[in-house]
Amino acid sequence: MNSNRATASLSRRARRISTITCRTRPLPFSAGSLPGIRLTFRKCSPMVGNPDPAACAIGLDVGGTKIAAGLVGYASGTVLARRTVPTLPQRGGEAVLSDTLALAEWLMEEADRRDLELQGIGVGVPELVDPEGNITSSHSLAWQDISVQPAFASLAPTVVESDVRAGALAEAMYGAGRAYQLFFYVTVGTGISSTLVQDGRPFAGARGNALIMASSPFSVECSICGEALNPVLEEFASGPALVARYNRHGSRVAERGEDVTTAAEEGEDAAVKVVQSAGEALGNSVAFLVNVMDPEAVVVGGGLGSSGGLYWDSFVSSTRAHIWAENSRKLPILPAAMGADSGLIGAAATVFRNLPATTGAIQATDTLN
Repeated sequence: MNSNRATASLSRRARRISTITCRTRPLPFSAGSLPGIRLTFRKCSPMVGNPDPAACAIGLDVGGTKIAAGLVGYASGTVLARRTVPTLPQRGGEAVLSDTLALAEWLMEEADRRDLELQGIGVGVPELVDPEGNITSSHSLAWQDISVQPAFASLAPTVVESDVRAGALAEAMYGAGRAYQLFFYVTVGTGISSTLVQDGRPFAGARGNALIMASSPFSVECSICGEALNPVLEEFASGPALVARYNRHGSRVAERGEDVTTAAEEGEDAAVKVVQSAGEALGNSVAFLVNVMDPEAVVVGGGLGSSGGLYWDSFVSSTRAHIWAENSRKLPILPAAMGADSGLIGAAATVFRNLPATTGAIQATDTLN
């Protein structure tokens, strides 16, 4: 983005400083700067009240396969502009970061061209993220040892968050979770992730590692042969797991989870067994967490999780069957409303929920004049 345009745009916004209420809870963003302007970020209350119809944020959903980038309006959660590029993570973390920064700069230009009030940048990643916004794993992206947040904060106030908590926040603000103060969110696709949302905020835990439902092995010894079994939900019920399990017994070669669910809908026996058992396993795990946390509702996202059909029916039946408390068994189990845009909208939503409005957050001194 042209530095003069960026500086002028921020200068215009900075002149509309408003009174804000500060708080002591640390917020997950870093201070950055642009040429010719000095920025000071304060820990302040999130955006509240009637949203400015021009307020927007950049959402960057950085996955292992693609990077979905968009400009999202605060008032409605509508995607106003978008662009998607392949991630190609095999190139290394720096190359992926460079592509993602370029997308952010393009969206900043779009916001300026449309005369929108850009509040900041939200970055969602399929990794563990601590409460300070540091990426603490590298399962899909080699960003653990890269200063990701400061790189984006050089453009605008930035929040980095795990993709599951970002998606849950999108549902809390705009989607299926709006009616609930306490709901459990699970997303099922390439992987399986989950979180608990209370009073509109996804629960991260002390280190950002809370509610890792699908990656922990359940160690048990087979009662028949004595062999140690270490089943992992993600290796049994995710999209790639369906493909791997089906291809050992199916009549055709599946490449995607959707291929297996389609074969199941067509009545192929091997596919039916794989899909049904996967949905049941997911329901068993979700029911365990319902028993532990007693949420008002369960919201399920992800391409596979909200796909309907046998997988969904088996999941819902299994969940209800494994909930212990009778008066909890009829809790709402809902497909996510944001669909394929949940990660993108959720990334932007982290800005709206965690950062103050730009007019209050940026104390700017125009040093060009």
